[in-house]
Amino acid sequence: MDYPTNFSYLLLEGHVDLERYRYFYFVIVLAVYILIICFNTVVIFIIYSDKLLHEPMYIFIAALLLNSLFGAAVLYPKLLNDFLSERQVTSYSACMLQAFCIYTYGVSEFTLLSAMAYDRYVSICKPLQYATLVKMSTVKKLLFFCWFVPSFEIGLLVVLTYRLQLCKFTLDRIYCNNYAIVKLSCGDISVNNLYGLFVLCVAVFPPVIFIIYSYVRILNVCLKNSKDFRRKALQTCFPHLIIFTSFSVTACFEIINSRLEGNVPHIINMIMSVENVVIPPLINPIIYGLKLQEIFKRIKKQFSWNV
Repeated sequence: MDYPTNFSYLLLEGHVDLERYRYFYFVIVLAVYILIICFNTVVIFIIYSDKLLHEPMYIFIAALLLNSLFGAAVLYPKLLNDFLSERQVTSYSACMLQAFCIYTYGVSEFTLLSAMAYDRYVSICKPLQYATLVKMSTVKKLLFFCWFVPSFEIGLLVVLTYRLQLCKFTLDRIYCNNYAIVKLSCGDISVNNLYGLFVLCVAVFPPVIFIIYSYVRILNVCLKNSKDFRRKALQTCFPHLIIFTSFSVTACFEIINSRLEGNVPHIINMIMSVENVVIPPLINPIIYGLKLQEIFKRIKKQFSWNV
């Protein structure tokens, strides 16, 4: 490498056959990014513009889709720029900022999904207490918690990484990953590993356990009620379950992938590393737009009126 050995810069060398497929990658990723922006923005706009949808369930959906836009905005513009650049390079500070934002997006996704599970649990299992337990003030507090706590947890993780002395400056990835940066250090990383494990246990396992518990209870209530009740309940829960399952699987792949980078083919490694910022942001608005009748009817009305 004849690039200046400035310690404040990192090289991103995870791209596969970039010289050969540069413009193909650019067109495909640009198309995906535009679709993500359009799909998510349409559903958010429908919820925002219709006062009848200013209810907790739809507000949580809008927050989830807004989080998807945040995650996409952190990755795609830099990725598109790298495709057209001679060298895929980033400053160390910008790299740490990207890692912070991507991790915050991921953890916030889990907290938002758990808040949505709480909303569905109270609505179906405790309908008479719903207005008391899920007030608008409660929704605001939950949303603040869903974004502030992950930001704080990941902020500490990034600070611990930032203090490390690096002795290598090449990331075998296409975006900045905190654990990949940690592995560039030539110092003691035991504190980073311990805190990373703590964040994983606190940020992922409690929301997953709570969501599973909520849906076990919801299923139990549905089985004791009429067929019509089951249909209506599952109609609102099914999209959430699909999204939770999809995000959990892709997050699991990324966590395993970051630990086993040397044991899987590079192309598989790169695909697994971006799944969480491709699949959920792309399918979330589609699932909610098609499966939830209140949103779907308003989307149809909006576009038929424009035509």
